[in-house]
Formats: sequence, C-alpha cells, structure tokens
Amino acid sequence: MADETVTETENTAATEEQATTPAPAVSEAKPTPASMPKPHAPSPAAFAKKAPAKQHTAVPASNTAYSEADVKAAEAFGRVDDNGTVFVKDGDAEREVGQFPDVSKEEALALYARRFLDLKAKLDLLANRLTSPNVKAREIDESLKLLGEETNEPAVVGDIAALKAQFEELKAAGEAKKTALAEARKAAIAKAVAERTAIVEKAEALAASLGDNTNWRSTADKFRNLFDEWQNHQRTTIRIDKPEAEALWKRFSAARTTFNQARRKWAQARDNERNHAKEVKEAIIAEANELKDSTAWGETSRKFNDLMDRWKKAGRAGRTEDDELWGKFREAADAFFNARQADRDQMNTAEKENLAKKEELLVKAEALVPVKTDAEAKKARQELAKIQEEWDQIGYVPREDMRRIENRLDAVDKQIKSVEDAAWKQSDPEADARKSSFEEQLNAQLAELDAKIAAESDPKKKAKLEAEKATKEQWLNAIK
Repeated sequence: MADETVTETENTAATEEQATTPAPAVSEAKPTPASMPKPHAPSPAAFAKKAPAKQHTAVPASNTAYSEADVKAAEAFGRVDDNGTVFVKDGDAEREVGQFPDVSKEEALALYARRFLDLKAKLDLLANRLTSPNVKAREIDESLKLLGEETNEPAVVGDIAALKAQFEELKAAGEAKKTALAEARKAAIAKAVAERTAIVEKAEALAASLGDNTNWRSTADKFRNLFDEWQNHQRTTIRIDKPEAEALWKRFSAARTTFNQARRKWAQARDNERNHAKEVKEAIIAEANELKDSTAWGETSRKFNDLMDRWKKAGRAGRTEDDELWGKFREAADAFFNARQADRDQMNTAEKENLAKKEELLVKAEALVPVKTDAEAKKARQELAKIQEEWDQIGYVPREDMRRIENRLDAVDKQIKSVEDAAWKQSDPEADARKSSFEEQLNAQLAELDAKIAAESDPKKKAKLEAEKATKEQWLNAIK
C-alpha cells in the first residue's frame, strides 16, 4: 500500500492562449482596435507559451486596456520610419522590431508599445503567481523558460533594459520560491513520515501485546481503524518517497500479518477446544439418558451431581452448540428429578399419615404411666410391647418429626423400666448377698476405727480417723 500516485492537487493547468495572434505577412486592410482579439487570463506559463517569432511584418497587439501614460512611456523608446518600419532602443543600440505599413506612425508605434506592455504584464503576472502557495516548481521553470525566450530580443517598443532587469529579478525570486517550496515539501514529507510512522508503531504495539487475554474482536477493530487511518493519510497528505513509503508499509503489513496469524492460531485452538467440549458433553448427555429412569434416588442424585461437575469443567462448545447441548442434558436431568420429586411428594403424604397413626399410639403409650408397683410395671410393659410392635409396622414418618415422637415413646419406656429395675434390685438374691457382705465389712471397719480413735493421742491423726469413720457410716446408712 505504498504511495503509487501523487496526491497533491495540481493547480497548474490553464488554457494556453497566445498573447498575440499572427497576422498575414502583408496587411490588406488597416487594423483597427475593434478587430483585435480579447485574450483570456492564462497562467504565466501559458501566457508565455508561444512567443511570436521576430518578423518584419507588423502584428496586431491585444486589445488590453492600458493607460495613455503607460503607452506613451513605452513609445518613448521607439520610432517609426517613413516605410512603416518600427525600431526600438535596446541599450546603446537601436534595432528593428517589425513593420506595419499602411497605417500612421502613431498607430504603428502604439501597437508595439502595447506589445511591450503585454509582455510586461506577463512578467507581473508571474511575480504575483510566485506569491501564491499553490505555485509549483515545474510551473516556475516553464514560465521562466518561455519568458526568457520572449524577453531575449522582444519585438516590442519600450524600456527593454527595465524589462530584462525585471525578468532577472523574477529569475532570482523564482529560485528563492523553488527553494522555499523544496524546504516546505521536505518538511511536509518529514511530517507525513512521522504521522505514518506513528500509525505503524501503534500497529506494532498491538501485535506485540497479543497473548492469552487478548480480546481478538476488539483488537481486529483497532487494526481495521489503523488501516483506514493509513489509507486516509495516504490520500490526503503529500506523497512520501517510494522507498520510505514501502518500508513503512512493510512494517505495518508485518504487524497485521502477525495479528492475523495469531488470531487464526487462536481460532483453531478455540475450535479444537469447542469440538472437545462438545464430545465430552455429548458423552455426559448419553450417561444422563441412561440414568434418567433410575429409581435409586440417592445414588442417582449423586451421579447427576457428578455429571454436572464434569459439565462445568468441559468448557464451552460455542453459544449455539452449548444451548442445544444444555437443553438435552436438562431434559434428561429434569426427567429424573421430576420423578424423584413425585416420589417424594407421594412419600411425604404416606409419612404424614404414618405420623398421625404413631401419634395415636403415643396417646395410648403415655396413658400407661405412671406405674408404682412391680405388678403395674409388668402389665404396662405388656401393653407397651404391643404398641411398639404396631409402631414398627407403621413405617417412616417425616424426618423433622422422627426424633420428637421417638423421644416421647422412649420416655414411657424409661418410666416403666425404672420401676422394673427397682423391683428387681429388691428381689435379686445375689444383690442381697452382696449387700450383706458389704455391710459386714463396713461394721468391721467401723469397729477397727473406734479402736484406733481411742488409742490415738495425736489430734490431727485422730481427726483424720474420725472423718474416715463418718464416711463409712454414711455408706452403711445408704445400704440399709
């Protein structure tokens, strides 16, 4: 995309018109001002494009309006002889510039004076043109070349020395203008190079920043904007020298190539990941379809939870694919969980009915207590056994009520058991034997302690023995 065409606006085109129109070698009729052509306003180069050759036959001048004073001032440098031949003073010499017979000397002299003023107007036009910012070096060279030919030995009447001096000044001014134009162009090119280099550096920075966290769509938009900026800069700024423009374009193109290659590599990796994710999810869906009709609610629920964890770890298969795959997985999962919920709903109804039945049994069980005697306890135990057997046959109750009702039934059982245990202790022969033996041991120990207390003279030791005796007496009272 290096610069191939000049983008500067050319303003040098102008209609080329001759300053004067050649006449026949011999004029049959006396020219009049009305018969002279009226020229357009050409550029200096076009105005000087075709200078008339030196000739001895007079040529009509343009009908440009000049002041009488200007015409007279020019006529002062020429003369016309009796044959109609016109001469001009050129330095210290006099030379013939043309011939205009069959008219008065005044008319012939005025004609060549106006030709002088026409030529001077061309010089003035170029002088004004040199002040324009749109003038080109080529236009200056062409204009100076043509005006140099016209001012060399012009067929005019006027101050030739002043005309040539003005031309020399224009030559110097033209060179100065070309130098200024060259410097301005050089500065413009440097500015354009700097601006385009900035575009290249932005592209290179983008290419260097590519990585795992790159937003590829956003970065592609940035590269697209930089390319548009490049094209707009190429269209609207001065043309950069071809080698430098090509070098910058190669850098910019290399940065874009780096991005495009990295994006293609990322896209390929993304597609591979998506294809793998799709395969994994399709396998998960197949497993889910095998499980959806299971009635092993707990185990299958755990398996579905495992499938969900695997689904999350599988990655993305693309928005469209993911939506479709997820719909299939949810269909299988919903079939299982809806069936489980329906079973739970049914179970909850049965459990509530069971709870009502067990609460009725609790009323009967709690009516068995309190009991005081062993006989009452035995009778209550028989009734409680019947209630417990019926209780076990009823089945499950809601989880939140299970502990509450079990605790109530256990409380009845404990009350009956406490009476049973007390009766058993009283009637247990082995317990009586153990009690009698322990009582004998305590009495013997107490007698021994009495003897020791009586014989002890140390108050501290005696107090310790008395405390030990008090403890054993408490034990003895407890078992009586």
